[in-house]
Amino acid sequence: MSELLQVQGISKRFGALQAIELLSFSLNEGEIVGLIGPNGAGKTTAINLISGVMRPDRGRVFFGAEDVTGMSPHVLVNRGLVRTFQATTVYQDQTVRENVLRGAYAKAYPGLAKSLWRGPQGISRHDEAVIDDLLAQLGLAEMAQLTARNLPYGHQKVLGLAIALAAQPRLMMLDEPAAGLAHDEVVHIESFIRRANASGISVLVVDHNMRFISTLCQRVVVLHHGSELATGTPQEVTRDQRVIEAYLGTSHEPA
Repeated sequence: MSELLQVQGISKRFGALQAIELLSFSLNEGEIVGLIGPNGAGKTTAINLISGVMRPDRGRVFFGAEDVTGMSPHVLVNRGLVRTFQATTVYQDQTVRENVLRGAYAKAYPGLAKSLWRGPQGISRHDEAVIDDLLAQLGLAEMAQLTARNLPYGHQKVLGLAIALAAQPRLMMLDEPAAGLAHDEVVHIESFIRRANASGISVLVVDHNMRFISTLCQRVVVLHHGSELATGTPQEVTRDQRVIEAYLGTSHEPA
């Protein structure tokens, strides 16, 4: 199994705060890897550094065989590295289907202005059929013509996932995809992530729901104060005394 993502000794400081300190980990083709840790551990900062939202102060990020350190997010999307955000990030005044088309535009037209403003003529009939199938699989087909702002919170989270998938990623990085969702919605998200992974998409997922992470991920990287505390299978990290003391607690239920 070949390495798809390599994070090599990245660091990031914000004033007096050392948010990330010499963080290294890897993700293989076809893997689902979890990134967990207490609040303030640096999980979202790590995702921001990998996805080009921020540039690390030191260290390198490799995607495939290419050094992509500090590349702009839209350039990384064109290479197949796509991320979602903690907050629902959708085009609120556009329909559900138009939102998903934007994901396809971002892949087909990596320039920021083109990805935002390209009209429907920029997408092939095949791509449109793929998008319609994606909406159906995610349970959004009947809502396709609704304005995104009118969707319930859970459906907006699902829509964010659909936008990411429309960009045809090789690696999809999900920042708290299950946050704020009801149990049935979490099960739905988990099922679709598994199907996306089975189709060949690798996944890096940040979440506080340890049951979700444990059932979904093959490996887990635990952050503490911006550094790697432990890496292993979900079973290994939940038994690691350092992880229990720093994060899980005796109940194995993170706050």
